Amino acid sequence: MERTMTRRRLLVTTGVVLLGTGLATVAKSKEPSGSVVIDETQISFIVSGMAGGGKLYFRNNTYDFKIGGFGLGGVGASSIRAVGEVYDLRNVEDFPGVYGEARAGYALGQQSGGHLWLQNPNDVVLHLRAAREGLILSLGADGVVVTMD
Repeated sequence: MERTMTRRRLLVTTGVVLLGTGLATVAKSKEPSGSVVIDETQISFIVSGMAGGGKLYFRNNTYDFKIGGFGLGGVGASSIRAVGEVYDLRNVEDFPGVYGEARAGYALGQQSGGHLWLQNPNDVVLHLRAAREGLILSLGADGVVVTMD
């Protein structure tokens, strides 16, 4: 049982690193098509949950959206303000959906650091820089659902 859990953790960690590295390479070679600001709360104890909302800035328009999801990895609780770029968004209709997320970060009081990489089936990529408050160590992968208001 212990050996199986260790293997699963290793596979998840390897997958997160590979996903994050691959998305980072793609994003660096492209111009952003928009930007986002997200406010969410994350609670983790091996299994993580998150809920919040944000704004998408795309083609001189602002769109409200909600975000939520569940995942694996991390311990603690934090509130997050994430800002970042949107890549490969051609139509606003391609923005909502289920995103796979690779994350690595930490928060200790008001000091924090971390990057989030998300991609949906429409190949829309989000690169977010997260500022957190709380106490959390976060490394894992999530499924994140984005819905438009």
